[in-house]
Amino acid sequence: MQRFSFVLGRLIKGIFVILAIGVLAFFVIRLVPGDPVAVIAGKSGSVDAEYMEALRTRLGLDQPILVQLGIFMKGLVQGDLGQSYRQGAPVMEIILERLPATLLLTLSASAISILLGVMAGALAARRHGTWADSAISTLALIFYATPLFWMGLMAILLFSLVLGWFPAFGMVSSDMRYEGLRHVLDVLHHLVMPMTILGLFYMAVYARLTRASMLEVAEMDFVRTARAKGMTEAYITRRHILRNALLPVITFAGIQAGHLIGGTVLVETVFGWPGIGRLAFDSLLQRDYPVLLGIFIITSVMVVVFNIITDILYTLVDPRIEVTQ
Repeated sequence: MQRFSFVLGRLIKGIFVILAIGVLAFFVIRLVPGDPVAVIAGKSGSVDAEYMEALRTRLGLDQPILVQLGIFMKGLVQGDLGQSYRQGAPVMEIILERLPATLLLTLSASAISILLGVMAGALAARRHGTWADSAISTLALIFYATPLFWMGLMAILLFSLVLGWFPAFGMVSSDMRYEGLRHVLDVLHHLVMPMTILGLFYMAVYARLTRASMLEVAEMDFVRTARAKGMTEAYITRRHILRNALLPVITFAGIQAGHLIGGTVLVETVFGWPGIGRLAFDSLLQRDYPVLLGIFIITSVMVVVFNIITDILYTLVDPRIEVTQ
């Protein structure tokens, strides 16, 4: 019951956070240079003033800014994110069509980055001061400092154009005519490079974070006490050092959800991955405000949910932390 009340309280706070983000995002997106009506009219080949005014009225852009905000917030409360300026389809429908591709990319990249990052960081901490520690720390720094788009372009050049191991673009082969297992394998084949590039960046963060946290925990009194009792180093590392060192890792994993969306904008654009990151980039170029706002809201919901999960994981990893805190 206590845990349920804790989760309910976090959800209520999360709803207010999402509403506040909706208001902030509404005004921030309006600061983007360019007129969506001019962009749409230009693409249609008509620049007639009467046509543009009619289009502005149809899109609701002739209303005062506060009226537009009120319409948007009313729809948000009702679960309606509006209509796309470009496609004329419901924004929620457009985003949900792209969301599975982004979830596949981000969740797989998160899994590989957490698993390999924690393992690499733990190894570096265990071998502190040795060549293994130096090698892992250097590689982590390189992956962290290298821009995602540059790593993506180099991966395409080497593994696609030169070696021909992986496809360079898209989520499925353009000439694909099969279903079932072969379709799944084709998607996984396309997933390897974008997942790896996105995962390498966060793997570097997890490795550095795990290493620093384990070295800090290793100097604490309860670890010295465990050594004095004659416990093996492997047991101490597994049951005491690593478990306590995972708390900051869990914290970063919780806030990583929002960062991943930013990373997917670059990775999905470079690799032509049809997710909401690529959709956000295209919508920005097209001044499709409703779609951009919808992506902001969906991303905010994901961050709130992941933060609630993080708080719950905290209580499981460290029983000293109460759910009421």
